[in-house]
Amino acid sequence: MTVRFTKGHGTQNDFVLLADTRGEMDLTAEQVRRLADRRSGIGADGVIRLAPTAALARAGEEVADAVLAEDPEAIWFMDYRNGDGSRAEMCGNGVRVFTAFAEQLGLVDLSGGGELALGTRGGVKRVRREPSGWYAVDMGPWSLSGGPDSAAAGADAMVLTPGWDAPRPGLSIDLGNPHTVVALSDVAELAALDLGRAPAVEPVPPHGTNVELVVPLGEEPGPDGGTVGRIRMRVHERGVGETRSCGTGACAAALAVRTWAAHGVEDPHGVPSTWFVEVPGGEVRVRLLHGGHVELAGPAELVFTGEVELS
Repeated sequence: MTVRFTKGHGTQNDFVLLADTRGEMDLTAEQVRRLADRRSGIGADGVIRLAPTAALARAGEEVADAVLAEDPEAIWFMDYRNGDGSRAEMCGNGVRVFTAFAEQLGLVDLSGGGELALGTRGGVKRVRREPSGWYAVDMGPWSLSGGPDSAAAGADAMVLTPGWDAPRPGLSIDLGNPHTVVALSDVAELAALDLGRAPAVEPVPPHGTNVELVVPLGEEPGPDGGTVGRIRMRVHERGVGETRSCGTGACAAALAVRTWAAHGVEDPHGVPSTWFVEVPGGEVRVRLLHGGHVELAGPAELVFTGEVELS
């Protein structure tokens, strides 16, 4: 079977995109691994299939029914697979690239200030296009996996990466997918990390976790005259390995740093609600929204298209 694909990336977190507008494609884990292979395939951190939400519901994907119940306008679904073939709840960078792909296909038009309601295994995500060309995604609600006690303690897990003599404390953040954030002392230590193997996390998360290693870089004047925070990050993604960027990981990193900064402060409202996150592949913006939601904004690039044979 020969299928048409598009290669895209968000801050160099890259994807193979497949348009399955009739919901007829039965994509296997082995096919995903072959597409994502950087030597024998196209090469990507993950594979995204664009499909009708209703078609996935008919095929037995229970979360698709929940998506349509949450928002009947979420007619398109992002079927996201990690590079190892496993299914994932969602991907923040992938949502932006999916939206650019849907616009290229003529399925969506956000040029007039409209909004896309997009179905994912992590619920409905709403996307708009900013005048700068960046896509901004309401990532939905977030929470501290360890509850309020973890905010007071500053951690609820211990993380050990190759090269460390002892584990370090990490804070677990739930964004519809799991994250564990560890603070480092400086950018030199961050740059020297060996993330070729997955960091060990205790207690072991039941469904694995993405691990973000972050360095807070302080505060600075923002483009709107307010104060924003800035951090630098590297990430080891569950089911992928180290990637050049991770959208939900950037959100988790910013939320963890803000949680640490706000603890014990007399007026936590003075802690920035907007953070710029530097990743190896570029920069994204994370903003706290009302109602306990968080927004991710950044670029999305479609690089090339072609055809590939799926055996």
